[in-house]
Amino acid sequence: MGSAVAVAFLSACSGSQQAAPELTASGINPADFDTCIAVAYDYENHKFVSDTANAKDVRLYKLTNKNGMEVCITNFGGRIVSIMVPNKDGKLVDVACGFDKVENYFPWNYETDFGCSVGRYANRINGGQFVLEGDTVKLDKNNNGFHSLHGGYTGWQYQVYDVLESTDQSLTIKRVSPDGDNKFPGNVDAIVKFELTDNNEIVINYDATTDKPTVINMTNHTYFNLSGDLNNTIDESILQVNADYYTPADRTYMPTGEIKAVEGTVFDFRTPKAIGTDFNKGDEEIKNAGGGYDHNWVLNTKGDETKVCATMTDPRSGIKLEMYTNEPGVQCYTANFQDGTRPGKGGIMYQKHCAICLESQKFPDSPNKYTLEGWELSNSTVTPEKPYHSYVKYAFSVEK
Repeated sequence: MGSAVAVAFLSACSGSQQAAPELTASGINPADFDTCIAVAYDYENHKFVSDTANAKDVRLYKLTNKNGMEVCITNFGGRIVSIMVPNKDGKLVDVACGFDKVENYFPWNYETDFGCSVGRYANRINGGQFVLEGDTVKLDKNNNGFHSLHGGYTGWQYQVYDVLESTDQSLTIKRVSPDGDNKFPGNVDAIVKFELTDNNEIVINYDATTDKPTVINMTNHTYFNLSGDLNNTIDESILQVNADYYTPADRTYMPTGEIKAVEGTVFDFRTPKAIGTDFNKGDEEIKNAGGGYDHNWVLNTKGDETKVCATMTDPRSGIKLEMYTNEPGVQCYTANFQDGTRPGKGGIMYQKHCAICLESQKFPDSPNKYTLEGWELSNSTVTPEKPYHSYVKYAFSVEK
């Protein structure tokens, strides 16, 4: 591993640029990520705007290991931009959908969660409100006017994270979120550390502290496509989820509070099966979710990060992905609303079911439901005495 490079984070842009950078293994020009930006939301006119007074430097950071695996990350939203892993023929291929220019991640161009580090609260909070220590917290209803989603209009996926340290195989970034940020209480310091191991694993640790009670639920939103060609869908990819139960959702994607057995349903992935097996079988929940999955599975691992919670393989590439987490749930989202109109890396037009997101998490709407039976491990309350920590590992290998 290369020596650590400490980076003093700045409150304004430095104006420095990278000198004639080489293309990454995924074909990205790092210069296309050099910018200075901050994102705000204009509530009066209901649109995203550039906040030049608070703009910060954005860059692309490249992690590599001894096997030639490469992971590219931008501090705009803490996003994984590309993941180059070897397929069954030993060829490096990209297994993460995303963009090759930073401006395509800006919300006034595309409102997208591709690859991002979500916060303060990943997934949905019912009606945009919850009660915390007797006080009702009211949030933005940025999810079709129904719920709060992924931390509000300017959730952390649209914020510039400060870079604390960058090495050949790790990147540590920080988000300072003030009291009232997207109407959440408490000043929060959140740190995300990405590590690329020599075992071809991406390890992500999330840590956060607060000065008064709040809720935190961070995750990574990488769109995985293991086929070896991002033009493909993931319908043929084989998924196994170590879960006997899931949390059913209504037409607004909000969990009802029920913990339901997967047995006999289209949500039964205890035995490996192709992801698209049941897309067209008329299941009402799949239809409500846009023709795919956008649901939370209740993991049998119950926070044991040493046990595999989900496995995906693709027969076309031979690539295998195993997921580990200390969280009680995983949201499986199958890119149901990609429609072939967004040009991604290399001009690829991402289509419906172009990828799957495997998001480690507390169950959706846990601030309102964690006292329900079966939801106990999903308490997302964080206090000065009880800091936040979350862990996920994505381990890649090849099945020939």
